[in-house]
Amino acid sequence: MQTCLGLYIEEHIIKYAKISKDSGSTKIDAFGLKFYDKVEEAIKQIIAETYSYKIPISINLSNEMYNYFQIFSLLNKKDIDNVINTEFESLCYEKSINKDAFETRYVLVANQEDNERIKAIHVSTNKANLAKNVHQFDGNRLTNISPIGISIANVLDFKEKENAIIVNIEDNTTITTIVDKKILDVQIVEQGANEILTKINIKENSFSKAYEICKNSTIYTNEGKDLQYEENEYLDDIMPTLYNIVGTVRKVTSTSLQKIDKVYITGTASVINNIDIYFQEYLGDIKCEILRPYFIKTLDPKINIKDYIEVNSAIALALQGLGEGIKTMNFKKKSLKDQLPPVLTADIGSKSGKTGGKSFKMPSISMDFSGVLTPLEMSLIRTGVGVILLMSVYGGFTIYLNNENTKKMEEINARTAQINQQIQLVKNDDDKIKNNITKYTNMIARLQELNSQASEKSKVKNAIPTLLNRIMFSIPKEVQITSIENTTGTHIVITAQAQQYEKLAYFRSSLKNNGILTNVMSDSGDKSDTASAAKVIIEGELP
Repeated sequence: MQTCLGLYIEEHIIKYAKISKDSGSTKIDAFGLKFYDKVEEAIKQIIAETYSYKIPISINLSNEMYNYFQIFSLLNKKDIDNVINTEFESLCYEKSINKDAFETRYVLVANQEDNERIKAIHVSTNKANLAKNVHQFDGNRLTNISPIGISIANVLDFKEKENAIIVNIEDNTTITTIVDKKILDVQIVEQGANEILTKINIKENSFSKAYEICKNSTIYTNEGKDLQYEENEYLDDIMPTLYNIVGTVRKVTSTSLQKIDKVYITGTASVINNIDIYFQEYLGDIKCEILRPYFIKTLDPKINIKDYIEVNSAIALALQGLGEGIKTMNFKKKSLKDQLPPVLTADIGSKSGKTGGKSFKMPSISMDFSGVLTPLEMSLIRTGVGVILLMSVYGGFTIYLNNENTKKMEEINARTAQINQQIQLVKNDDDKIKNNITKYTNMIARLQELNSQASEKSKVKNAIPTLLNRIMFSIPKEVQITSIENTTGTHIVITAQAQQYEKLAYFRSSLKNNGILTNVMSDSGDKSDTASAAKVIIEGELP
């Protein structure tokens, strides 16, 4: 039979449940809760009362953080580890916190938004807090430390095609989304039962009394209009916190890509009467009910169902310690003592055999520790202890070196992955710069071309009036211009006529000599006797 003691440790309360499993059956051997001032003393009392000195103990992780990373589904486990470590390191850098100060675990789940990727639920906690939790159990068999947001699903009786949310209202509130029997998301709401108990404690000066007040409080609902709100003065301390929690749950259900069929309520605040009806009124068509441990089919009539439900977190942790749930979420590392090989024992008795054809009988060695040890017994004990110590030291040193080597290799792989990622980012930036250089070079060339065209247009625009003005002062009176045409660019074609051909020749020379046009050329002109006037075509370029 397997047995485990689950302890859920809050700021003022420890919930405990001792669970046994045998041949597929599960039962609760002991359970309850204890208010404390000094947590170490309360732990010792619970272990003594439940007689759990030798059995494994499973506790909750404290002050954990949840992050979510998207990863390509085709990566192997080693690459996934490197990617997740790099993502978490980047996250720590953004928040200006030391990555090495945290112990981390993760679990891979389906990505509802992208089939080509998987989602990693990444859980981290401060190593100092973790060491403090471990130290509280010195001398006892602490074997499991798990986040309650994931472990709480151990209590649920999973049903086919039922998507559910577990709202665990302890000191803080965890909202665990379960789709297709798998945990998909965990959200932490900073408000919870501790806020309610603290408000009532201010009035009553007793957390135990504040807890009993919650247990005996009834929420006014539309289904119970005969209840009077004024009958319980403490509802003003309870309702604002519950209102904020149910608002967050409603937001989670409305944004979920999968239809949520049921909401289960558990934790300290679940002992408040009508809390499931209160949630039902706000969540509409989604059925709400109190979470009952899956293995409790028939209840002891002497025990109120609330007594089981209020320690659901401890039950979930005990089940986690018994091997249920997600095993990779255990933050308890095996100590060097746990990793050493078992002590070797030998039974030395009388044996008979044959040698050289003669029979012989090996001497029987018997050590009686009830009296004075003989020199032979002392020698054998010293030799055995020496061998065991030597093997233990050698085995421990080997394990230590292997662990250190593994850690260094993991650090090297993570650093290599980070460097490769940075190199890829640099290459991407270099490609962007090159693309921008080409783009800007083309833009500059285009601007220069447009500027040149504008300059040419401006030049021609101003040059034509100047040309006409200069022609006016240099043309002989006998010469008549019949047309002036700017054919292309700066090219000018002038058609002129006069009674005497010599006047046209003079006009052409004037255009050339006065610099009115450059590269001046003209045809031979029409100077036949039958023409009424001589005509000539003069071509040139604007200066």
